[in-house]
Amino acid sequence: MVKIAIDAMGGDFGPEPIINGCITALKNKTFEPILVGKKSEILPLLPKRYRDKILIVESDDVISMSDAATDAVKRKESSIYKAIELVKNGEADGVVSAGHSGATMTLATLRLGRLKGVARPALITFMPTVGNRRSVILDVGANVDSKPEHLVQFAIMGGCYSQYVMGVQNPRIGLLANGEEDSKGNEVTKAAHKMLQGYDGFIGNVEGGDIFNGSCDVITCDGFVGNLVLKTSEGVASTISYLIKDYIKKSPIAITGALLMRKVFKLLKKEIDYAEVGGAPLIGIKGCVIVSHGKSNARAIENAIYQAISYVDTNVNEHILEKLQSYKELKEK
Repeated sequence: MVKIAIDAMGGDFGPEPIINGCITALKNKTFEPILVGKKSEILPLLPKRYRDKILIVESDDVISMSDAATDAVKRKESSIYKAIELVKNGEADGVVSAGHSGATMTLATLRLGRLKGVARPALITFMPTVGNRRSVILDVGANVDSKPEHLVQFAIMGGCYSQYVMGVQNPRIGLLANGEEDSKGNEVTKAAHKMLQGYDGFIGNVEGGDIFNGSCDVITCDGFVGNLVLKTSEGVASTISYLIKDYIKKSPIAITGALLMRKVFKLLKKEIDYAEVGGAPLIGIKGCVIVSHGKSNARAIENAIYQAISYVDTNVNEHILEKLQSYKELKEK
């Protein structure tokens, strides 16, 4: 059975939404949850009927958002350090944390290590598309500066996640640039483009609009660009939601229309709500780590747990190793 270590203390709202999300996930999926944190705060929030189903690992330290990511390496009693160690020691298969993302990624990289052949792990996020399925973008923040070979590995890893975890047959892999022509992009993306030519699924350069129009399944970029795309998209979605509500309030006719379209608005909210995704997988490390938003509610934690289970069940890391080897052999011909 898949065992998931959950940082119970990391979120902005304390352990309550994390515990609630864990309980809901347990009702719908078969897995072994391990809550890591202060028992004195966890137990009062945990219904008695679940106390024999959920293991609690005591941790009396919490990495706060104001702490430096590098401090996490020294603070071995922190909840995220102990959660990562459970995976390192084979006591858990994956980690879910809504805590300090920098600390989580630092510990995952240093304590678990990278997969063979992976120079840099990458953070994945997902975007809604008109094709009724989500596209994959990486990296969105693990690496501010990347070399061409890093982008190549991101493309390969993103393709594996799209295919084996999300079930996309023959995922289309693109390189984010300022134009579709082969000549577009900066020096790093141009070099990466040449290196990816001939790789199965690579469709060349893609533009920002291709993230959402369903023409591409995997969008590859460095962490600086990817994080800007992510934050801008969140801002646009939030602004559009606000404007729609504002315009509706100003018009009686619009209010009537909105009432008739409640189901449509509900479906739209589900598509753009980060809680429906759950978190961002850190791909390229030995093990499974899902980095959730600090403001995650119970629904977000629930979905992050489902992500972790799927990551482990599909054995995506083995597929990454195979694809990296296939790429190496391709280039050696």
